Amino acid sequence: MSNASNPTASHARQTRARAPSGVGIGLRHAHYRDFLARVPAIDWVEVHSENYFGDGGYDLHVLATVRRDLPVSLHGVGLGLGSPTPLDLEHLAKLARLAARIEPAAVSEHLCWGATPAGHLNDLLPMPLTRDALDRLCARIARVQDALRRPVLIENVSTYLRFRDDTFGETGFLAELARRTGCGVLLDVNNLYVNACNHGEDPIAAIDALPPACVGEIHLAGHRVTEVAVVDDHGARVAPDVWRLYEHAVRRFGDVPALIEWDTDVPALDVLLDEAALARETRDRVLASMRDASIDRHEAPDVRP
Repeated sequence: MSNASNPTASHARQTRARAPSGVGIGLRHAHYRDFLARVPAIDWVEVHSENYFGDGGYDLHVLATVRRDLPVSLHGVGLGLGSPTPLDLEHLAKLARLAARIEPAAVSEHLCWGATPAGHLNDLLPMPLTRDALDRLCARIARVQDALRRPVLIENVSTYLRFRDDTFGETGFLAELARRTGCGVLLDVNNLYVNACNHGEDPIAAIDALPPACVGEIHLAGHRVTEVAVVDDHGARVAPDVWRLYEHAVRRFGDVPALIEWDTDVPALDVLLDEAALARETRDRVLASMRDASIDRHEAPDVRP
């Protein structure tokens, strides 16, 4: 469908939203000196866009320095695409300016809302998964992609409630969003697991609801189990159940870029690099088993009578 016949599709539809190849980690303030001292054994880094909106300063200096050696992905947490307030054009302009300055490999945001007429709530709050919400979000993503002159990735978030009027599953909603706008999906496997535990949902079915071509990045992170709920705190190593979901995601989506997120109780850089190495080993093992299975199928003798 052409842009002329679909007003919610942007010209960015002609390219695919995708993070840099390989496995990355988040660039956090605690590790600035490590990155300035040496280029770590990593394929790329992700930063939270809003931390670099200023015109100068140490943070931007570090990012520009790292960018000379490694691809960068900008991951936004403040645009609040699903908010009931008008789209924050000042925020979008700052994001566009940062993207022009850094030339990131990818730009991503969240499937959430976070602003009201009274102010910003500083959280990634869950969207109602309805047709009206989809229409509103499609129009906003089209404006964002036109401003950035590129497709963006939209991430599923961890939630602690579901809306009674939901007419989509979370990943079904994202799949339709990608189909209508040309954006990509940033699939957070840990968030899928958290939501499955908190809402009694099937994370495998959620993964399988996404067309393989729309997923341009995968996030892996740790969580915390409490007596009330599973909390997505990004403060621990990736749990075994999440690694198993990642294996299923690799089987479905193939060699998709992956990122290790760690935002609270940030450990030494070597711990993040170790988690990234585990992600790389897991990906390579699953892809190798898929290749071996494909060879076995093609080499099996024809024993039909």
